[in-house]
Amino acid sequence: MRIGILTGGGDCPGLNSTIRSIYYKSKKYGYEVFGFFEGWKGVIENSGRLIELSDVEEIENLGGTILFSSRTNPFKEEKGVEKILDTLNKNKIDALIAIGGDDTLSVAAKLYEEYKVKVVGVPKTMDNDVYGTDYTFGFDSATTISMDALEKLRDTAKAMKRIIILEVMGREAGWVALFTGLAGCADITLIPEEGLNEDEFIKKIKEIFTKKEYAVICVSEGVEIVEKEGVEVDAFGHKLLQEKGVGNFIGKLIKDKLGINTRVAQIGHIQRGGPPTLFDRILTIRLGVKAVEMVKEKEFGRMATLINGKIDSIPLKEVLGKTKRVDKYWIDLKEVFEI
Repeated sequence: MRIGILTGGGDCPGLNSTIRSIYYKSKKYGYEVFGFFEGWKGVIENSGRLIELSDVEEIENLGGTILFSSRTNPFKEEKGVEKILDTLNKNKIDALIAIGGDDTLSVAAKLYEEYKVKVVGVPKTMDNDVYGTDYTFGFDSATTISMDALEKLRDTAKAMKRIIILEVMGREAGWVALFTGLAGCADITLIPEEGLNEDEFIKKIKEIFTKKEYAVICVSEGVEIVEKEGVEVDAFGHKLLQEKGVGNFIGKLIKDKLGINTRVAQIGHIQRGGPPTLFDRILTIRLGVKAVEMVKEKEFGRMATLINGKIDSIPLKEVLGKTKRVDKYWIDLKEVFEI
């Protein structure tokens, strides 16, 4: 048996640990592991090689991915699917494990449903927005980094009597901002699920600043402000969020409305790097092992999941086109601490 693996989409802590987990479990079964480079791009271009023990022995604490990644969409490439099928055949790949977020897994789902490719999915994304799993690996690591940043920014905000805004990643779902704001004690946390009511926001921040003489705000990059025309999109149709960002918009809003000294910090890709946390390391170990077990049991067209603390699986088609967004329970919990 030869298993192919790939890491697609944006990188995050835990990818290498997942690769390692898949290799070790495969070794127990006597399977070979073939790594494709740069996500679906490597499968299209037949770029990759067999993975050896020396490649993975000590990579569980490394950020990034030894297989590299890209946001390639085979269904937007000329003869992309045809090339994938040819590559899998040439390399004698018996099953493929796709490690990625919504976009990578949507490709995997379509390949299984429409072309019967024997594929298994492993959910990863620092955004934690993959449907059907409680947590994706990369989320805990990235949010721990942004929580640390928020706490440091509070020290400066308090010392200088300023309002400081931390803009974190999170395109369509506000999980990163939510957990950062809760754990880092933000005065206000803005998420895409709620949007921005400018009048209410200005009233609230004025009250907070009057009382404390400083404030810290955490905002998700995906909070809608003013719709922009001609925005560039990636291969999956997602807007490439602008450099100025929602954080700067809010900073200017505060200055214009209240005249308060405000600073903005965008943590950006700092959240994607570095070693995975303990939680993410254990999660990647469990998900990687489960993915190989699914291959052995011929449970194709499914995604390994974490549900109520247990590792399970669900059909990839149930994930296709869905986003796990922040629900009312979490919004209500957030509001408890915004006084």
